[in-house]
Amino acid sequence: MKKLTLPLAKQQIEELHAGDSVSLTGVILTARDEAHKEIFKHLDNSLPLPFELKNSVIYFAGPCPAKPDKASGSCGPTTSARMESFAPRMLSFGVSAFIGKGEMNEATREALKKFTGVYFAAIGGAGALYGNAIKKCECIAFPELLSEAVYRLEVENFPAVVAYDCRGGSIY
Repeated sequence: MKKLTLPLAKQQIEELHAGDSVSLTGVILTARDEAHKEIFKHLDNSLPLPFELKNSVIYFAGPCPAKPDKASGSCGPTTSARMESFAPRMLSFGVSAFIGKGEMNEATREALKKFTGVYFAAIGGAGALYGNAIKKCECIAFPELLSEAVYRLEVENFPAVVAYDCRGGSIY
């Protein structure tokens, strides 16, 4: 298992291969469908975002409320195909990686090659495991979207698999 500290440097991304097991430690941002729409509204209208897209890792998820002794509740991945229409443009703004569940389309795979990005697969049904890897969780944008808001997660030993690498390799 490769232990990676986020944010990822371009060289780290280039060294990853489809099928590699990884453990991620650092900052991850969550964004699902509605958050992506709001991000693009801001960018299209030259409005600042309260977070940086460049070199970010976007997790297609929404954390459940935390129990008193936890930073987050369950936080499993959502179906990545729902984000396909957003992914190439997000990569063009400097996003370095996505985390989600399932396959993505050819346009996303081509954009990962063009912008030197990586797509990590997370395990559906393992939300409690991912929730336990979250050490800090805070809503940083679009709180009116509730679970679809953008959350900043500080994670430690977050397990994933390289699903698509930056050379076109795929586990699918």
